[in-house]
Amino acid sequence: MEVQYSKRIKLMHAICLAETLQNQNAKPNTDLNEYDALAAADYLSCYITFKAIQAAERSPQEERSDNFDMLSVYQAYALLVYAFLALPLMQEDIAPQLPSAQITIAKTLFAGLSDAELVEIVEAGTHKFQLISEAEVEHWREFRENLDKLTIAFVIAGTDDESPHDKEEILPIFGRLLSQFCEAFENV
Repeated sequence: MEVQYSKRIKLMHAICLAETLQNQNAKPNTDLNEYDALAAADYLSCYITFKAIQAAERSPQEERSDNFDMLSVYQAYALLVYAFLALPLMQEDIAPQLPSAQITIAKTLFAGLSDAELVEIVEAGTHKFQLISEAEVEHWREFRENLDKLTIAFVIAGTDDESPHDKEEILPIFGRLLSQFCEAFENV
């Protein structure tokens, strides 16, 4: 029996949230009916981006003062992940909400920054997201395809016992893709 994508993404949200809360000794909610598919896409895009930043051994804290524009690169990366998580939901008549997602992502990834800094990150990140999502250059098409496949593989690995991969095996690959993404914008 095929599991609806919205159920998979909600389950993945619950799993990742449970892992995060377990590290904080909090009890997670196990009722999937309490989860929203778009909220799951918001959360997972932040979770994946945060793990990718760790895997790439980058430091947004240092970059805030040394290379502030790099924060908008993380924002754009998270928006791409969000898009790849949310677009399959359209088959279930659930429309992605990019305007609200970009705010949620920025406030989650960059908690503690001023509103003016968040606005700058959101605007620059959205601009980069649009450039990359519309780019026809082969390396950007290939990058989008790889990130799309990896994002879906992550959801499947975390929610399907028969998956050939574990989600923990996939997370470092997000870091490698983030490194490529950052390098592309460092050379601009």
